[in-house]
Amino acid sequence: MTATTAATAVPASTTAGRARPSGRTSGRMSWGAAIPTVILVIGAIYCLIPVIWVFIASTKSRGELFTTFSFAPGSGLWQNLGDLFSYGGGQFGSWAANSLLYAGVGGVVSTLVSAAAGYALAKFDFRGRDLIFYSILGGVLIPGITLAVPQYLLLSELGLAGGPISVLLPSIISPFGIYLSRVFAASAIPTDILEAGRIDGASEWRVFRLIVLPIMVPGMVTVFLLQFVGIWNNFLLPFVMLSDQGDYPLTVGLYTLLAKGSGSPALYSLAIIGAAVSIIPLICLVLFLQRFWRLDLISGGLKG
Repeated sequence: MTATTAATAVPASTTAGRARPSGRTSGRMSWGAAIPTVILVIGAIYCLIPVIWVFIASTKSRGELFTTFSFAPGSGLWQNLGDLFSYGGGQFGSWAANSLLYAGVGGVVSTLVSAAAGYALAKFDFRGRDLIFYSILGGVLIPGITLAVPQYLLLSELGLAGGPISVLLPSIISPFGIYLSRVFAASAIPTDILEAGRIDGASEWRVFRLIVLPIMVPGMVTVFLLQFVGIWNNFLLPFVMLSDQGDYPLTVGLYTLLAKGSGSPALYSLAIIGAAVSIIPLICLVLFLQRFWRLDLISGGLKG
């Protein structure tokens, strides 16, 4: 019995020794795992440096801005803020309200349209479904900037160009939002739940409103955030569509400040602090909406 036990223990120890990874292999694996992190950190620094400079430059007075270049904060923050909100009788506040209107209403309506279209493409079988989906997928590949002039010509023929509606209408349909909603609906909505609701006598609208929409909230949050940021930062479409300065969003309004700054350098300070202020709502929106992604991850872990 003792010899048998010893004979059995030898292969076991040999196997354990072979299973133990060498220091060289472990070092290679750690370096391989660290490289993507290093690349992401470098990319984050590259993207954040201009934003940090804008926030720091917005604190500098006009003399500090044009005479020194450093990342040290200045002493003119409150003066710049006062000048910004008093410029043109409060034009900056009007531009900010317009941007909130275009991005908020356009983002909400576009999200609902994308959710409905994505759900229909994912869960209904009808003739031409694949053709419609691939056409929408092809629309994702077309840069939105190339559509601004054709959209202006089309809305001009309809008599809708020149007002806020000409900025809202093109932002309702988002090919990328429909694509994301379709992918999310196909993977997150069980067909059995839909069939159970229909068997209980619920209409398609009630199934969509009470079953589909609550399940699609995380995907809809993503679509809304992408649409809101895209509309908030959009420049060419409102620049082409709008003719009244009172309807300008922040992007076009700040551009007018820069254009006038060639004759009045003091407006450069207003444009810089205006750009810094316009970033703050986007940061707040991301911080507020991230809880929906966290809730989705937690619920997925509990289901698992």
